[in-house]
Amino acid sequence: MALGDNPLMYNSYRPVPGWALLLFLAALAVFGVALRLFVGPDLMELGMLGILGAFYAVMLCAVVVSIAPLRTAAFPALGVRGAGWKPVVFGAIGTLVLSVAVSKIGPEVKGMQAVEELVREPRAFLSSLLLLGLLAPVVEELIFRGLLYGWIAGRWGTIPAWLVSSIAFAIAHYEPAHILLVLPLGLLFGYLRRRTDSLLPSTVAHIVNNSFAVLAAAYVDG
Repeated sequence: MALGDNPLMYNSYRPVPGWALLLFLAALAVFGVALRLFVGPDLMELGMLGILGAFYAVMLCAVVVSIAPLRTAAFPALGVRGAGWKPVVFGAIGTLVLSVAVSKIGPEVKGMQAVEELVREPRAFLSSLLLLGLLAPVVEELIFRGLLYGWIAGRWGTIPAWLVSSIAFAIAHYEPAHILLVLPLGLLFGYLRRRTDSLLPSTVAHIVNNSFAVLAAAYVDG
């Protein structure tokens, strides 16, 4: 598939229904409360890596619950389909270039310092790479470029879906400096999603970005 193709007109395309998004939010709240009740103070004893792991596990479970009623229509609705190698390669290389550029000219993100210190610990490196470099990107892409993008695109078109999902993705990183750094990447990920109607290029690009950041924190910045 060429990078400029946009197969939203294909018969396989299925928008995400509004109830699926509401079900995701409800499941997220229920799982979050359950985690708090059953784990409670013990959650803090897991350390930052354990807390992040529990956080992404809860979000992944909420995604599964929200799309389960769609059955086989869940995959096309989320954009889980193949894509040509060109947008995958373009996204990976473009992400690395953009990530380095924004890290050089952008503000310092204080909230990332603790994560960087964790990554530098030899015993935590592999777990950090799997969690932050693989699980986190997959979960975030399913939520922002999957559920949210699919819902908006099915109602108002792909341009609003691209912009809104990108902004929401950036805002989810909560720290103002981090939002500024993440927004250009979010726009690139959204562009890949829109131009290919596939979650694959943006997910690969996101994995490349996060894995590169983990490796840089462990072996370059340290």
